[in-house]
Amino acid sequence: MHVMAAVMRDASGRVLLAQRPPGKHLAGMWEFPGGKLEPGETPVAALARELKEELGIALLRAEPLIRVPCHGHGRELLLDAWQTGQWDGEPRSLEGQALQWLPPEQVDPAILAPADRAILHAVRLSARYAITPADVPPEQDGAWFERLRQAIGHGGQLVQLRLPLWPRERVRELAASLLPLARRQGVSLLLNGDIDGARLLGVGVHLRETQLAALSERPLPSTQLVGASCHGAASLARAGQIADFATLSPVAATGTHPQTPPLGWAAFATLAESAALPVYALGGMAPADIAQARDHRAQGVAGIRGFWP
Repeated sequence: MHVMAAVMRDASGRVLLAQRPPGKHLAGMWEFPGGKLEPGETPVAALARELKEELGIALLRAEPLIRVPCHGHGRELLLDAWQTGQWDGEPRSLEGQALQWLPPEQVDPAILAPADRAILHAVRLSARYAITPADVPPEQDGAWFERLRQAIGHGGQLVQLRLPLWPRERVRELAASLLPLARRQGVSLLLNGDIDGARLLGVGVHLRETQLAALSERPLPSTQLVGASCHGAASLARAGQIADFATLSPVAATGTHPQTPPLGWAAFATLAESAALPVYALGGMAPADIAQARDHRAQGVAGIRGFWP
């Protein structure tokens, strides 16, 4: 079953949620409005029809955001989310459903139907994911504090502290010193592999692929981001069960792993479209590649070189 969902954003950036009515599967949970694609319909036509029927509005324009495959309850479902800020009319309940407008950052994922949680993460997450170089020595902590401060000051991205040459406590101290600025700028900080440190500081964690395979459940509460490193379909499927987003690599050839064959964009798109969470393209990427990545089902791009001032 192919189901359309609309991420409607008003002028202040809030998103519209609808509550599933009594008697329906997952009754009482909230979701992004939409409905089933009928035979012969295009996605945009189906979305426009559903929004007219449910909310009494005329959709003017929409862009694809994320596709979320769902398995279970004896059926296969594809939740196809599109985002829009352009429609005619005032949304109102025409089917008895409760409605509410909320800033995305104030939506508790726990109130959403499970498949809609991936849509929320796609709404919240930036298109840029900057990762610190692995070869930074501890002696450069002062210089890197300043570079990180500048990058965070620009806002609009995720930042992963991946500093394997540093003592763990120094990485945590660096994160703690950057956290007030990051919160003011709306930048999410993540520690590489340090679940305990993430719990202690209230930041996110990016799981290595070996950690992802070993974990039986989500390592942090829903208020803290969990990312995961993936290199194929199996790890992406596992990430869809316990993480909020993933990186998939290498998309292109890299100087750090020259012997690893790159996926290429076609294979990346196939894998990303099958994933139940937002996926960043990693490996040979730069911020200039965001548009191409988005065209191939990526949330955006992640990288090391070219992401730092």
